[in-house]
Amino acid sequence: MKVHETAFMTSMFRAMDETLSKDVFSKLWNNQKTKVWVDAYLNEVSSEEAKTHCVRNRFFLERISQLYHEKQVDRVINFGSGFSMYPFLLNKSIQHIEIDKPEVIDYKKDKISDWISKGKLPLRDIHFIGADFSKDYEEYILSELKAFKSKRHTFILLEGVLFFLNKSQANRIFDFFNKIQKKGDFIGSVSFDDSIQKKKAFARLQNFFLSKNLTTTKGDYLTLNNDFYKNRTSYSVIENKDYFDYSKELDNTINTNATDILNENFYLLEKQN
Repeated sequence: MKVHETAFMTSMFRAMDETLSKDVFSKLWNNQKTKVWVDAYLNEVSSEEAKTHCVRNRFFLERISQLYHEKQVDRVINFGSGFSMYPFLLNKSIQHIEIDKPEVIDYKKDKISDWISKGKLPLRDIHFIGADFSKDYEEYILSELKAFKSKRHTFILLEGVLFFLNKSQANRIFDFFNKIQKKGDFIGSVSFDDSIQKKKAFARLQNFFLSKNLTTTKGDYLTLNNDFYKNRTSYSVIENKDYFDYSKELDNTINTNATDILNENFYLLEKQN
């Protein structure tokens, strides 16, 4: 199992409750191999995981949509885009720049093009950039972004990426965001805080990924407390909710014990200078 294969799992999770996720296109990525992984994951790690992914998708979908209608965002740059389908769920006037590992981008670009040509997806303004965030990427992405007009207001989305980076790489990517954004732009980010390490579900998650050869040790995962975001001098945290908070707003019924849930934190940051 490779890191990008978790992107297939995320898409299948989102497709398992379209009413909750509001994602009617993720099911296009479904396949039998991923179903085997998803079934195993729900059984071995947490039965709540489909819902947690749906709620996360819904949070950022609603926030980006709201900011667009308030004329504060008209470009989404999705770092670690995986197989997410935000471009087709949001207003067609929004420009999208999808960034992920080259092999993920090449595959996604081909599939998206095919589905658009077959009428399975609506036409959207999407651009793709292949880059590896664990290597030198800044100059290359910066050169690619120069092709786009700088007047647009950007929302940078960072989902499912920080977990697979180390602390130095996490700081580095946020420093890069600071370079490419201007005052009034936004970042949406997802991470676990340190308390998750004491949860039964997190131990099972580590064992699951080890068994699938996704990582080599149990210490290969990054957790971040609120201070990581609050201490970013150029940004303000304007919203922070977790799975339980946002589930209440969505009237999402939680049927699993808290210790058996991988509770993610959703952050919305605005650049101040």
